[in-house]
Amino acid sequence: MAKTILITGGSRGIGSASALLCGAQGWNVAINYAHNTDAANATVAAVEAAGGKAFAAQGDIRDEASVIALFDRTVEVFGGIDGVVNNAGIVAPKSTLAEMDIERMRRVFDTNILGAYLVAREAARRMTGGSIVNVSSAAARLGSANEYVDYAGSKGAVDTMTTGLAAELAPKRIRVNAVRPGVIATDIHASGGQPDRAERIGSKLPLGRAGTAEEVAEAIIWLLSDKASYVTGAFVDVSGGR
Repeated sequence: MAKTILITGGSRGIGSASALLCGAQGWNVAINYAHNTDAANATVAAVEAAGGKAFAAQGDIRDEASVIALFDRTVEVFGGIDGVVNNAGIVAPKSTLAEMDIERMRRVFDTNILGAYLVAREAARRMTGGSIVNVSSAAARLGSANEYVDYAGSKGAVDTMTTGLAAELAPKRIRVNAVRPGVIATDIHASGGQPDRAERIGSKLPLGRAGTAEEVAEAIIWLLSDKASYVTGAFVDVSGGR
């Protein structure tokens, strides 16, 4: 029987790559996106071409009603939810903490912490088994000094939530894990004002290059799958040795 997977931030980058791999498994995919309708529709088409079924729904994960509506529609269309990829997140331009204004910090924390917690909460309420995969970051353990201390801190909160929620949901047979990507070649770097960041930093890593969204997605798919049936409360670093 096909699994149903809900992916936030599923129109681009790691979210889109994960959706495509879900499609290749023949799974159903609900794709949440914030703004880019064309990218979301392209991902839906690619999932269906790969062998799955999919729909896309616009919504802001910072908004409780939007998150609830996303879960409602997924259950309505596919009948239930077997897995959630809690992926949506943002980064702001490179800055020291001393230079950050309150609005920037609110945007980052509201999306990356409050949004992620709302998605995880709805998953905990709706699921009767399965897997939640939180997309954290190597920044949670590295700190991102002089770049994104706010982003790093938000992902630290995701790590803590992963540990606590894994214990809460284990009796319901819901596994909760996190992947922690390192420097991955996606457009998140451009959104943070550093389009060359992946190439610039990637060459200095132990593996000598930035990672790809597909490489992170492979770890996510494994955690969603029954092959990871005894894995919960774990962190999978996909960071090229950093």
